[in-house]
Amino acid sequence: MPLRETLARVDADLAAGRIPVARQRLRGLVSSYPHDLTLRRRLAEVYRLYGDAAEAGRWMYLDSDRNADESAAFEARYSSPRQRMKALAWQAPETKAASAFAAEQLVAVRTACAEESGHPVHWEDPASYRDAPEGEHEAPAEPWTIGGALAGLGCLTAAVAFLAIWVNGLVALFS
Repeated sequence: MPLRETLARVDADLAAGRIPVARQRLRGLVSSYPHDLTLRRRLAEVYRLYGDAAEAGRWMYLDSDRNADESAAFEARYSSPRQRMKALAWQAPETKAASAFAAEQLVAVRTACAEESGHPVHWEDPASYRDAPEGEHEAPAEPWTIGGALAGLGCLTAAVAFLAIWVNGLVALFS
């Protein structure tokens, strides 16, 4: 689906209160267009709706207009440079960054990861930084926020409603 069409759907999802769907669409767009800081900013805005400062900080980390508290929350959740490298989901040399600030951030994270790893790492070679040393694991899950709990409850309610409709359809079919 073209970028503009997907962004229009994101806007419609947000207007209709379908925040998890909008978040998923934006995650897909950031995956497809990792160098687009505007998409990262939009994704951070959605995470703010959930009250998830660490994820908002994650997606704003390359933006000079980032929030210091959100950046600190991101750095706390993804405490090692290796975890940050993976979390930033960048897939090219720093020269592809849309701004000098983004390039500086990417260089700093990559350099710290290389120092920690004891060997060169490269954004375009995820295998160079994805293998965690013994004892290092993914960032721990944070406690649920009220927004996250409500979104999860909404998804669960929708799934139960769908299941009830499906079962009623089967009962009607076989009656």
